[in-house]
Amino acid sequence: MKISGFTIVRNAVKFNYPVIASIRSILPICDEFIVNVGDSEDGTLDLIRSIDSPKVRIIQNQWDMGQGAQVLSQQTNLALKECKGDWAFYLQSDEVIHEADLNKLKFWMRYYLNKKDVDALRFWWFHFYGSFWRYRVDFGWYQKQDRIIRNNGQIESHGDAFSFRRIDGKALRTGLTHCYLYHYGWVNSNIAMQSRCDNALEIGFMDKNKNNSFTGGYGYLDRFPAYLGTHPAVMKEMVEQHPLSREDFDTIRKKLWWSPALWFRLRYKTGNRVKERII
Repeated sequence: MKISGFTIVRNAVKFNYPVIASIRSILPICDEFIVNVGDSEDGTLDLIRSIDSPKVRIIQNQWDMGQGAQVLSQQTNLALKECKGDWAFYLQSDEVIHEADLNKLKFWMRYYLNKKDVDALRFWWFHFYGSFWRYRVDFGWYQKQDRIIRNNGQIESHGDAFSFRRIDGKALRTGLTHCYLYHYGWVNSNIAMQSRCDNALEIGFMDKNKNNSFTGGYGYLDRFPAYLGTHPAVMKEMVEQHPLSREDFDTIRKKLWWSPALWFRLRYKTGNRVKERII
């Protein structure tokens, strides 16, 4: 069994995306990793080259911004076409896998390898927000998604690269990994988040008719569930150096000092989905 990792990235330095942590998080179980680097205004290409692994292969493309959000799936599919593995493991540049799940993921890929009725493998998601110790389960934040697909030429990324679909139009058949994907796209300074929102607006990823200002910040973090587990080891430095997260974790620790989940740093999330939209 051969596993290909793949991703797309553009202006990762400018927008502070943890793409190196993302790639390194699954590199140990990948036989190759394809990185499609878009035309960037910063040192993104040099950043990717700094990984210095024989598994990593870089391709370069220009993004046609006239496509709007479709450019994301188009560039994703260009990377996918370069993959040679039985499975293609896709991570966006702000998505990370915990090292504790790598052996489980390899097990499930091996288990489903010859089960042709499964097209993709599904993850549960942690959407961290504002702090590395808060996550979203409210309306509008999807809680499961596919990131490992069978590399048979019959599956493609679509839309804004949110997910995958079969090219014959039939429903994608999925198997569960029982593992979490750690999404860090919404943990950063207000200034960095405003830059990201402006970039998303330019691409067409956000609705132009809505208020896309981030000047007000993240608001009252205690509205959101607390995460009491550990983060992927590749994120250690970013977590420790984030001031708001340090302050928030002190608050959580004082409030939930009695919780066994905090004592044992258990990785889990609440099953209670908040159905109303939280602004």
